Amino acid sequence: MINRRPFIAYAAAEAFSLGGTRLSMIAIPWLVLTSTGSPTMTGTVAMAEMLPYVISKFLSGPIVDRIGTKPIAVGADLTSVLAITTIPVLHQVGDLRIAYLFPVVAIMGTLRGPSDAAKGVLPPRVAEWAGVPMERVTGVQGAIERLASSAGAAGAGGLVALFGPAMSLAINAGTFAVSAMIIAFGIPSTLKGDDHQTAGYLADLKEGAHFVRADSVLLGLAIMIAITNLLDQGFTAVMLPVWARNTGHGAGGVGLVLAIFAGFSIVGALIAAARGEHLPRLLMYTVCFMIGGLPRFVIFAIATPLPVIMIVCAAGGFASGFINPIISAVMFERIPRTLTGRVTSLVGASAWSLIPFGGLLGGVLISGLGLPPAMLAIGAAYLVATLSPVFVPSFRGLGQHAAGASELS
Repeated sequence: MINRRPFIAYAAAEAFSLGGTRLSMIAIPWLVLTSTGSPTMTGTVAMAEMLPYVISKFLSGPIVDRIGTKPIAVGADLTSVLAITTIPVLHQVGDLRIAYLFPVVAIMGTLRGPSDAAKGVLPPRVAEWAGVPMERVTGVQGAIERLASSAGAAGAGGLVALFGPAMSLAINAGTFAVSAMIIAFGIPSTLKGDDHQTAGYLADLKEGAHFVRADSVLLGLAIMIAITNLLDQGFTAVMLPVWARNTGHGAGGVGLVLAIFAGFSIVGALIAAARGEHLPRLLMYTVCFMIGGLPRFVIFAIATPLPVIMIVCAAGGFASGFINPIISAVMFERIPRTLTGRVTSLVGASAWSLIPFGGLLGGVLISGLGLPPAMLAIGAAYLVATLSPVFVPSFRGLGQHAAGASELS
């Protein structure tokens, strides 16, 4: 039976959750950078959040398969509200110190991991409820993600400039509360791994890991995306804020760049939603990664006028809009339903495994080389990573619809 209400609820919850996450991605680095003036410290705080995130997401898959999406996502998001609120409260009482940020952001990352893992099992079910191809759902999901990121980035720059980075995080707490309520009242309570047999937590985790290792396509995707995520995090968490500070564009400049990139990626994601099943996956994946990669780093390394930066970011954003729908469709076609929580959380955690070190890498490179050489070094590494689908045989499987897709329909 076709039922679109859970899809609407899922989309709305993702919009609030991702918009709030984008706000914290701008506010927290800006808070550290303006308080300490240290790119390395900024990257270290970013690592303190992302490392617990990756670990908790890696470990949460079997629990999601056993308990289900709703209690995990709602519980984690509501607890996140309490953790995030700590920062503006400490600021109000005049006792906000950098040392206090480390445990707070670590808790935030630990809670986001299982929440994202729980929400990550929804797209195959949404495709069934709505009666549409997987590419359609993942394309719409990608557009929602980019829309939330775009609005969140644009709003974050303004909020940080208006209220300051600490107080703007109070709004971040509110977005997670709204997301939790939407999931609680809009998503069915029966979303668990179908016919899941209890074999023990470690056995479940091992089964998911074995599946990932045995599937060369999923393994190749996880490794490549881990590398590009590492480099993207160095850019977003440290390099972009340093560029904005050095050029006088401020937090608003950070928000503008991210909003342009995310805004144009919405167009790409919508095209992927409408025509994704007819596009050549491997070619689109490779070309879009290349357009969204190296040029972005080059323009920030040289004295580029802001209008040119916006044009290049728009082109890169448009291309990037096609990438996540392709990745999501490939993943869900290849993963048996009974393993959805375990495998998606493992692949997602693996793809994010190097992100905790991205900010630190960016900070160290800037401190040692200066901003322009650091940008060029990261861009060169990004180019090498984006060429891997051309040379690594396992990526050929991107162009094939896996037989396992029937298990999701």
